Amino acid sequence: MIDNEDYNVRLAKYIWTILTSQPIILMSWGIDPKTVKTIELGLEFHVQGFKHRGLVRVTLNEGLDLFEVSLIDENDKIVNTIESVFCDNLVAVIDGAVEKTDNYEKSICEEYGIITENELCESDTGQPTQ
Repeated sequence: MIDNEDYNVRLAKYIWTILTSQPIILMSWGIDPKTVKTIELGLEFHVQGFKHRGLVRVTLNEGLDLFEVSLIDENDKIVNTIESVFCDNLVAVIDGAVEKTDNYEKSICEEYGIITENELCESDTGQPTQ
């Protein structure tokens, strides 16, 4: 018989395996590796994304066999919960809640001072140069 602690550790490792299947997306969330920890029926970690800064808690709803993602702010208040998440959609759901903005490419460029090819080709009038 598996005890709860062993089950929770195995479940947390399973969730981590799902998340690390897309490492570039995972890294974009600004995860602090020291904060990744096993919790009851899941995994929790701290992120610093464009849309959410705080904890992300991923837990398994055993009755539905689907995940629940909770976003928790810096004051330990749950600000959003997304229910009924399939394992193959887990990374995309978290990415949409934590990182992806409507103008994601523009947000990245502004945050890191990146000049895009379009910006290099524009003259002072805003029109493309020849």
